[in-house]
Amino acid sequence: MTVLVFGTVRFPPDRVEQVRPHLRELVSATMRLDGAIAYDVAEDLFDPGLIRFSEEWPDSESLARHLEAPHIAPWRAFCREVGLISRAFTAFDAGEARPV
Repeated sequence: MTVLVFGTVRFPPDRVEQVRPHLRELVSATMRLDGAIAYDVAEDLFDPGLIRFSEEWPDSESLARHLEAPHIAPWRAFCREVGLISRAFTAFDAGEARPV
């Protein structure tokens, strides 16, 4: 069953410029290596320092492999180094998709 993940990470607003290249590499590696159907990130326009994630995975096993992938540990270490304030992610088992 398809799994959808929504989440946020928050950094000090003055550190986001440093985060962007690492975030670009995370997204690129995830799409290239981990089997994500979609893996999108965006800076919140109204809340400086907040970055939103939306992910679509073919199944829970793919998501689990992603969380253990070699590029995840360096990303998490970098986040701590640059002053990660918060991280919150939730996964949902998706039913049949329909346009809204």
